[in-house]
Amino acid sequence: MLQPKLIKVEPIDSLKLRLYYETGEVKLFDVTPYATGSWYGQLKDEDYFRTVQMLPGGIGIEWPEGQDIAPHELYENSVIVKKTA
Repeated sequence: MLQPKLIKVEPIDSLKLRLYYETGEVKLFDVTPYATGSWYGQLKDEDYFRTVQMLPGGIGIEWPEGQDIAPHELYENSVIVKKTA
């Protein structure tokens, strides 16, 4: 399944991301299961976690050191917070 384009990513408390999609959906994604090991473990640092950036064209997200999460994982493994028609 193709997921809609991401239009905004917002880091919030407890290693969670609020994701805004072109469809009007707002979803919540928990990064906690990904924040393991030495490389992805950097995401446990709250200041570093908040440096998340959206990739050009809304195709995904990444952090300054190159950590990323696949766009389909973001969409499929997040919980809908708000859906607008």
